[in-house]
Amino acid sequence: MAERPVTIGLVAASPETLGLMETYLAPPHLSPDRRAQSVRMLIRGGGAECDVEIYESALLRPARAFSFDPEAPDDCVRRILRAREDLMLPLARNLYPFRQQAAHRIIRSIAKENALFCLATALPDVVPGLAWIPWAVGEFGSDAAFLTANQIRMAFYLAAASDRPVSYREQRKEIASMVAGAFGWRALARELIGKVPFGGGLIPKAGIAYAGTFAVGVSLERLYRMGYGFTREERKAVYEEAYEHGRQIAGMLLEGLRRSVKEKAGLRRSGKAKDLLRRSDTDDDGLRRGVIASESAPKF
Repeated sequence: MAERPVTIGLVAASPETLGLMETYLAPPHLSPDRRAQSVRMLIRGGGAECDVEIYESALLRPARAFSFDPEAPDDCVRRILRAREDLMLPLARNLYPFRQQAAHRIIRSIAKENALFCLATALPDVVPGLAWIPWAVGEFGSDAAFLTANQIRMAFYLAAASDRPVSYREQRKEIASMVAGAFGWRALARELIGKVPFGGGLIPKAGIAYAGTFAVGVSLERLYRMGYGFTREERKAVYEEAYEHGRQIAGMLLEGLRRSVKEKAGLRRSGKAKDLLRRSDTDDDGLRRGVIASESAPKF
């Protein structure tokens, strides 16, 4: 994915503005070889063959193109990453300004996945009668394994986005650290959930999953970007702040899951369970509402 060829068309009213756009996308602090490689991706004048086109903000542009304001160039990067997620890894790997923003999108996305997984696997413990739901298989017993595997995937994505080699051999130290940390997460999560009636412990458990994944991600991002990770004190501060944010997200996701469970239970009682079970997870309106709600939460 990261090695996919990408070209970016640049359109501006003057050579000076074109130069500004090129300097932003291929900054001079890069090594000569890396900068030359980045510049080769930039096509002056654009064209239909370009994967992305960027126009100077003062010019009219096609609907699919993006505007570039020299006063706020990072806004252009954010819009491109939001609209072209399929190009996120190759853009980040080859063009320095995309790197940190792509890394933070990867971290937030996988942290939310882990929080949602914790909610889904713990709901059968606190909501009676969920044995008919396909994902309700006890407590799964594999939550820590799933979360750790997701964090390893995140490590590969972050390495690729940071122009680092990607393999189990290259990331073996990071993987070992994540596997060791999974046992501490599991013990803490079990202590917090404690089979609390009405799901009172679900939010802390999902918050822990979010915070642990987020803290691992931002530490890896700094390691790949600067060559060193967080100190113990920095990790603690990042974790605590991420935990509070994770609790907010978990609350929104839980509300969506509860609505989904009620809708499914009602349909089942009315004899429509077969139709419901034929729906894919991606078509689940309740889950989708929960995820959309989480996107509107304050960004960490």
